[in-house]
Amino acid sequence: MESKAAAHTSFDNQEGLKAEKEKGSTLLKDFLVLIKIGIVNSNVITAFTGIWLALYFTNQHFFANLDVVLLGVIGIGMIIGGAGCLNNYIDRDIDLYMERTKKRPTVTGKVNPVRVLYMGLVMVVGGTLMLLVTSPAAALLGLFGVFAYVVMYTIWTKRKIVSNTVVGSISGAMPPLIGWAVVDPGLHPVAWGLFLLMFVWQPPHFYALAMKRMEEYRAAGIPMLPVVKGFHATKIHMLIWVALLLPIPFLLAPIGMPIVVLVTLLNIGWLYLSLKGFSFKKKFTKEEDLKWANKMFIYSLNYMTISFVMMVIVSLINLF
Repeated sequence: MESKAAAHTSFDNQEGLKAEKEKGSTLLKDFLVLIKIGIVNSNVITAFTGIWLALYFTNQHFFANLDVVLLGVIGIGMIIGGAGCLNNYIDRDIDLYMERTKKRPTVTGKVNPVRVLYMGLVMVVGGTLMLLVTSPAAALLGLFGVFAYVVMYTIWTKRKIVSNTVVGSISGAMPPLIGWAVVDPGLHPVAWGLFLLMFVWQPPHFYALAMKRMEEYRAAGIPMLPVVKGFHATKIHMLIWVALLLPIPFLLAPIGMPIVVLVTLLNIGWLYLSLKGFSFKKKFTKEEDLKWANKMFIYSLNYMTISFVMMVIVSLINLF
């Protein structure tokens, strides 16, 4: 009897440990969804590039300033994650209508929305304090980035005007600028070049996504460009924004000519792909437009990653 009882107790303990492990895994997944981990990761890449290049242009050593780098990266990650939480809290009513957002914890009820609000505020405040340790300019730029995303985009323009994507691009372009200010509050012209690159990159990137998710945005009542103006007008806007990228590589010339050449080639490739969305001989079907939009979206992701990673690599090579 004792042997059976001991075995039964051991089994119960194992089941309990398994349940606790699954619960912890679920909580972590919910947390990552709430902070929008994908957006955090991509923006931390651009922020780190800003930090790295600021060290490069001010002739400072990376490891000698590791504390500043860590404070900057973690602080920026926290304010971006906090802004993501605030966005989830505000948009929980419309997230219900979109396939990619309807399973968010704030929509399913798995997490109390008020807790998400508090978590977002705590993360923003904590991240801002970390940035303040590095420089007041970084903290102010960080707060402006949060304001631009939460107030200017999420609350004000997202549900009201078709230019919401352009307004949202302001916040998305802030991370490299904040990162630079962590090291150099004076903001070298290259820092503004990074800001412009990110600002102009975002509309064609998000318009491609909006084309893919047009019916979901329509159901949610969000006036995205494809919903209001249709695919053809959206493609024209995307072509214009991609064309506007062409002169920006020359603002990055101080990093090195390899970057000017690389980003220019990426711009030409993207422009070529943009032009393939048009034809004088026939009218594209919806399926063809969506296939093209998916290619534009994938290209935009590779464009951003390659550009910013190569800026770090080229500047690193220049040191030797």
